[in-house]
Amino acid sequence: MAVKQRELATGQELLRIENLYTQFFTEQGVVKAVDGVSFSIEQGKTLGIVGESGCGKSITAMSIMRLLPEPRGRIVEGKITFYPPDENSVDLTALDRHSPEMRSIRGRHIAMIFQEPMTSLNPVYTVGAQITEAIQLHQKVNKETARSRAIEVLEQVDIPDPERRIDEYPHQMSGGQRQRAMIAMALSCYPSLLIADEPTTALDVTIQAKILRNMRGLQKQYGMAIMLITHDLGVIGQMADEVLVMYVGKKVEQAGVRNIFHNPLHPYTQGLIKSIPLIGLRGKKLLPITGSVPSPYNLPKGCYFAPRCPSAMDRCRQEAPSEVEAEPGHLVSCWLYK
Repeated sequence: MAVKQRELATGQELLRIENLYTQFFTEQGVVKAVDGVSFSIEQGKTLGIVGESGCGKSITAMSIMRLLPEPRGRIVEGKITFYPPDENSVDLTALDRHSPEMRSIRGRHIAMIFQEPMTSLNPVYTVGAQITEAIQLHQKVNKETARSRAIEVLEQVDIPDPERRIDEYPHQMSGGQRQRAMIAMALSCYPSLLIADEPTTALDVTIQAKILRNMRGLQKQYGMAIMLITHDLGVIGQMADEVLVMYVGKKVEQAGVRNIFHNPLHPYTQGLIKSIPLIGLRGKKLLPITGSVPSPYNLPKGCYFAPRCPSAMDRCRQEAPSEVEAEPGHLVSCWLYK
């Protein structure tokens, strides 16, 4: 019996997040990791999420997957609506994270490539055993079929000699190979939505290019949506259809990838673009964003970016801006566009 492949209709809404608040309750205080974020992802499209470390990118992904370390970390407000192919929509925030419904969605419909493969792969099981377990659980196939599919996806992500490497343990692989094994595991069940958290961080540029080509090919073939989390704006420019920029838990700008690179509106987005090293800029200095990200326990009043913003006004330091549509399809949270 072959592994079932689901072909999805491109352009239909697959996931909608509305006014999401995810917080961590610590002894030092409450950390607003995701602070009122809203966006949607369509089938067959790639949404890139960018921002400095600690801005809430990965916590947004963990909220979708319902993998937060409860009770310290939990969703306190908001709605995450998922529209599985050929099934009724479901509010993920209403499901218990250990429920059979949530377990059936993870891996089968929504898969995630984690940022650190060494802590995500079980060291006492072979890589093949971990991939085939996921395939058998969600695809209901026998062990031989699952193993064949595991070898196939290992080959797709450029693992050399996959028939042999499938029986190796994580410690027998290099960091880059473990990362590719994680990608293979995520792709093994043809998910509707692939959440990729820094999927090519440990890979050299040639392997990175091949992995990205493979992801685009599978996306085109099966209509898979991708939520791509990365610091690499080059990868965003290559992969994303739409870009969401986050800063200290808040969404500050969202637009099509061309608008973000050619017409960034928020001063933070402009700073990110200006700090990219480019070929042909020999002799010119990069323009880094001044200052540092504020402490989550001591956030500034008003706009969180105001202390670092070259265009900050008095109003910015007193009142947080709301989101406006500065131009069709281009959303920004900044008083410059009120």
